[in-house]
Amino acid sequence: MIEKRKFYIDGAWVDPAVGNDLPVIDPSTEEEVAIISLGGQADTDAAVAAANAAFPAWAATDPAERVALVERILEIYKRRAEEMAQAMTLEMGAPIAMSRNSQVGAGSWHIEGFLEAMKDFQFDRPLNATSPNDRIILEPIGTVAMITPWNWPMNQVVLKVIPALLAGCTMVLKPSEIAPLSSLLWTEILDEAGVPAGVYNMVNGDGVGVGSQLSAHPGIDMVSFTGSTRAGILISKAAAESLKRVSLELGGKGANLIFADADEKAVLRGVRHMMQNTGQSCNAPSRMLVQREVYDQVVETARETAEKTAVASAHEDGRHIGPLVSQMQWDKVQGLIEKGIAEGARLVAGGPGRPDGLNRGYFARPTVFADVTNDMTIAREEIFGPVLSIIPFETEEEAVAIANDTDYGLTNYAQTQDPARQRRMAFALKAGMVEINGKSRAKTAPFGGIKQSGNGREGGAFGLEDFLEVKAVGGFPSE
Repeated sequence: MIEKRKFYIDGAWVDPAVGNDLPVIDPSTEEEVAIISLGGQADTDAAVAAANAAFPAWAATDPAERVALVERILEIYKRRAEEMAQAMTLEMGAPIAMSRNSQVGAGSWHIEGFLEAMKDFQFDRPLNATSPNDRIILEPIGTVAMITPWNWPMNQVVLKVIPALLAGCTMVLKPSEIAPLSSLLWTEILDEAGVPAGVYNMVNGDGVGVGSQLSAHPGIDMVSFTGSTRAGILISKAAAESLKRVSLELGGKGANLIFADADEKAVLRGVRHMMQNTGQSCNAPSRMLVQREVYDQVVETARETAEKTAVASAHEDGRHIGPLVSQMQWDKVQGLIEKGIAEGARLVAGGPGRPDGLNRGYFARPTVFADVTNDMTIAREEIFGPVLSIIPFETEEEAVAIANDTDYGLTNYAQTQDPARQRRMAFALKAGMVEINGKSRAKTAPFGGIKQSGNGREGGAFGLEDFLEVKAVGGFPSE
């Protein structure tokens, strides 16, 4: 049994003010594998006080010094990559091959992206060429509360911690209590890299406890949150009392538009993307919108692909999907699959229950529904499981209308060989991100959504700017 009860506050590992143990469950086995402690108000207050005390000195450091620190973090992160992969597989059930490649790789990829963005980033810049005495100065916002989810642990921690460090902010991280082991290891990495005392702090806790305490804390200048839309609304309400900045990366219900001229691998690509991470991704293409003339063939290909998607323990090597993260998540996914059947969607693959041969662990069957209408529950709610809904359309205009008819707006996808239609989709689809023909975005591109998918942007220069205040100066000396 792994015991990790301590928090990281003011440059040291400290015991909680009051012990409140919580087991960490391996979702592949349903067994307790670790013990952490949940923090309370005293722990939150101590972490915020340490961050506030460290802020003036850290904000005044040369950006080159902050870059050097992040370069050391990247070096240590890569050296401890296998430990990180094992931690994520144990805590949240990503298959070990995926942990080694995608989960760990997402962290290093974003660190490299921020370092690349810093090469050209100006914290002090002229307003424009015709206003020599007007200056724009970008200054760190202050102490940031960071609340991160369990589904892509290092992806989300890195997208908050690294740009905040580079911007000159101090911070308190509250990782998901479901998947805390990777963030504890991340904290060891930062400590080894030499982050000054108080600049980075970490307190384990749940949303009702430490999460709510940070959101409403008068010593916090900004909350950066990734998680459910419901929780994002509660955080926004709590933060409103002090008018602190809130950056939110929330849920999604991505539409993947398959036009009749889509390439032959478009459907295979779409189903695999949906099933990746057992469907536990906010940008999953969970609604597949298919032009009528290729609809039957697409449904058949989707069925075949889902049925060929292997499900196995996260600890086994190989190309398969693992379990859902928890009993609560398993129950939610099962309920929505049952809802899809009850509302009249046609089940073509998967369905309720565990896959054959897996009677322990939070495993779900890769599921495909056809003949879904956009008013069905499975087309409206974020399922966060390996469940794909296929919806037919006749015309491009109808496809766009269906795609945009959602409370969410994170990522939409379009599959077509027509360049003119590709350009139309880029503008017509209402989302923070659009991917065409399986082409993902570049390393420094912004990640984030609109509507109930959130409001901030993470990654590259856009992610740096999220943690900075803009100061406009008139009468600045030109020489």
